[in-house]
Formats: sequence, C-alpha cells, structure tokens
Amino acid sequence: MLELVDVRKSFGPIEILHGIDFALHAGEVHALIGENGAGKSTIMKILGGFLAPTSGAVRLDGAPAPYTTGAQAEAAGVVVIHQEFNLAPDLTVTENIWLGRELGGLFLDHRAMRAGAQALLDQLDSPIRPEARIRDLPVSDRQMVEIAKALSRNARVLIMDEPSAVLTHREVEVLFRQIERLRAQGVALLYTSHRLEEITRLADRLTVLRDGAVVRRAGRGELTEDGMATAMVGRDLQDIYPPKRHHAGSVALEVRGFCVPPLVRDVSFTLRRGEVLGISGLVGSGRTELAEGLVGLRPATGEILRHGVPVVLGSVREAAAHGMAYLTEDRKEHGLLLDKNLTENLTLSTLARFGSPFIKAAREEEALTKAIGDFDIRAPRRDMKVGNLSGGNQQKLLLAKTMLGDPEVVIIDEPTRGIDVGTKSQIYAFIDALAAEGRSVVVISSDMPEILGLSDRVLVMRHGRLAGELEGARVTETDVVRLVMGTQETETETETGTPATGTPATGTPATGTPDTAATRASGSASHV
Repeated sequence: MLELVDVRKSFGPIEILHGIDFALHAGEVHALIGENGAGKSTIMKILGGFLAPTSGAVRLDGAPAPYTTGAQAEAAGVVVIHQEFNLAPDLTVTENIWLGRELGGLFLDHRAMRAGAQALLDQLDSPIRPEARIRDLPVSDRQMVEIAKALSRNARVLIMDEPSAVLTHREVEVLFRQIERLRAQGVALLYTSHRLEEITRLADRLTVLRDGAVVRRAGRGELTEDGMATAMVGRDLQDIYPPKRHHAGSVALEVRGFCVPPLVRDVSFTLRRGEVLGISGLVGSGRTELAEGLVGLRPATGEILRHGVPVVLGSVREAAAHGMAYLTEDRKEHGLLLDKNLTENLTLSTLARFGSPFIKAAREEEALTKAIGDFDIRAPRRDMKVGNLSGGNQQKLLLAKTMLGDPEVVIIDEPTRGIDVGTKSQIYAFIDALAAEGRSVVVISSDMPEILGLSDRVLVMRHGRLAGELEGARVTETDVVRLVMGTQETETETETGTPATGTPATGTPATGTPDTAATRASGSASHV
C-alpha cells in the first residue's frame, strides 16, 4: 500500500538516510526498530508527508504519493500517531479530536462532535472526559487522545511512533486490541517501539535500522529479542545492567512525614550516600508528585534533613543550594527548550557559573565539549536545535545539564522512557557511576526490570502512601508487584510467617481515596 524506493535524506551536507527500501502491506503490522538516531522518525515523517526525501520515491498503491504535507497525507488515508504530542493544550479533548474536520456548517455541531469523541474514548475503554482540557490531563491520557484522534481518521495506513511509551499496562492492552482490529480490517500498520517484547507480540515483519541504513529484515519469529537488540546496536548486549557493587555510606537525606497535597501523604524514608534507591508504583501512585515536592516544584509539608540538619526546600533554587537535583520524566515539555541549541540548554540552570553580568561563550563551549565527551551526546552540529536530536541524545543532554550543577542527591524520573536498548545501557552505566562517586541516586521508573536491575533498595508507592520497602534478596518482581497491587504479605511472610521488610512503614494497610490512574492500571510485571 505504501513504500519507499531508494530513499535518501540529507540535512545540509549530512546524509541521514542511505538508500532505504521499505514497504507496508494491507492487513499487516510492520515493525521498524533501531537505536535512537538510526533514522526511524525521519522515515515516518517522510511516509506521513511531513518531510520530503532528498532523492528516491514515496509510492502509494504503486503510484507516486499524491501528497506533500501531513494534512494531504491524512486526506489520502495515511495517518501518523506522533511520539511528540500533536495536540492543542488549551482546547478540549473533543476539540482536538475534530480539529480541522469540525462537524456542521456555519454553526458547529458540538453535540455530534462530543458524541463522536465519547464513542472513540469508549472504544478505547478510557474514562477521559470529552470536555477535559488537554493541559489538565496526565501524559498517558494525552497519548490516548492522540490514539483516539488517529482512529477517527479511518486510516488506510496507520503509522505509530512509540505509542505505548507513556501508557499503563491496561492501556497498552487496549491499544493492542485496536491494532488487532485494524489489522483484521486490512489497514497497513507501521509500529515502532523500544520495548522488544511488544515487537515480538505484534509484528508480522520487522526491519532493523542502524545509522540510517537497513541492516536486517525478518518475519515473525525469525529473531529473538536478544537477536533484535544485537542487530540494532551491532554488538552483543549481555549485561545491560551494571553489577551492584555500591557501598552505602552515611545518611544523605532523611524525609519524615512528607505530604504533597492532594495525593502524597505521610511518606518517610532515608537515602544514603553511594546507593541507588528505586521508587516503584502504578502510574498515578504519587511517585512523581513526591519527587517534585522534595525539590520545591510543588507545595509540601513535612521534614527534610540533609546530613542530619533540617532544611526548607521551597524552590528548585533552594534545593540546588542544598545539593539536590531532579531530572524530569517529560524532557520535551519540562526538561529542555527544543527550539534552542545544545549550549543554551546545557548551561541554562547554571548560568551564574559562566560569567556575570555577561556570559563567557568560550566557557560555555568548553562545558559543552566536556558534556559531549562525558555523556556521549551525538549531534551532527553543536548549534542545531535540541528538538532535532534523537530521544536518547536529548535524554543524555538533560542528564548532562542536571549534573552540571554538581548535585549530591540526584532524583531521576523515568530515566529511559522512549530510549533504545543501546542508550539504555549507557544511561544505566551513568547512574552506576554516580553512585560509585558517592552520590545518592533516586530512580523512579515504570519499568520493572529497570527497578530490579538498578536498585539497591526499593520503595513502593500506592495511592499516595509508602506501601513498603524492599532490600537485598527481597528486591524481587513478586514482592514489588504484591506491594504495588496492595497485597501486604511478601513471599518471606508466606514462607516463614514473620513480617518482611516489604510491610508498610505504618504497619497498617495503605488507605485513602484511590487515584484514577492506579485503579485503571493492572500492575503488569514489565510495566508497573
């Protein structure tokens, strides 16, 4: 139905795609996989009409594609679900779904559009209200709106760029059911994901990209997940997680009775120098709210002690002054300025270090040179807009920006969301190195293997409270999931009849009003 024939794409003198041949067939899911920067997004933008190839051809139904813009491509039945949300934040869910295709003539038929939006949300088994404004929705709900909007287009070809990256397990299952329905209807589907288990489950065929070229094609069952990873990075990835060799030192941070209204209540824990503390829990359990409260991004109450001394952290500036830094889960909206270059992003939080009242550009360039080397940031040009970097390189730049302030306590929220397996391995090594230097690291993650592979200890959040703490041999998938889902006993309790470390800190079951996201999610072992 849709194909690329010997497509090349250059940005200035740099060729990004090298002679790509790629085809999508009716009633088939074709997976496109590769490291960040391999060229996947460029291919999808060319297929969807958002970029023109430098040479080669785009063909729809065997003829030259009759479109040169995204809107024309949609009119021809080629629809893209973007990794970067293509939503108007100040409009409602209904208005976003029908934007540019509003029903009615001179007077819009708001009732019909709302009913249509509700039908699409019901189809996705989503509780999102059609009248809700996009800016008030969490990231996972915004992704569901993007999917609903795409489904409303009645696509012949549907291109999905990391559609599951921010979804709960339950929402992912709903998405997969829709994919199966569309495949049965004869729609041609392109699916990209860094979760290789999804590729194994969904893909009829897969194409592996590396450095802008096709390096492998395979049918269903021909490649294992390890085989896919090896093809993507060009090397074997046996040990993606560094060995746990951290030696926890003195208490660097103590939190007592911490509350972040309206969700987080009465959380207490300690963090030691040289350890990695994982925080797990369902989306909406209060993990991010807790982190943002600790660094002054949200109003909070309770007591924070740094090296045994009480401190007040009412702002990010005050947190930084006490050696604390937070790396946001949403690098595109809250972490980076996508229309600025690498230097401007790297030094923005620490400008005072580079001169006052005038910034010394040479010192900034020195800092960027060091960051590029230390964090392996791969950019064709130093002056390019950060929005044109791959997701993995954006994340590495955000990590470099965070560490430029030389924090002692680093809180990293979803460190590898939307990141390929090779870059994940690098980021895990960076985290390990921070702990080895004696820094204290908190990792918040929805990825169960990530929590288990990185953490020396694990805190589990449920309904805004601390459901339990696990350490050593008790940091297991079974015990984490039991705490996440509200089963208070652990395997140790079951086998010995004595309480394990995983019992709630309060000694009683966590209570309170269940948050919507937590009650909607099912607690997958791979995507809690």
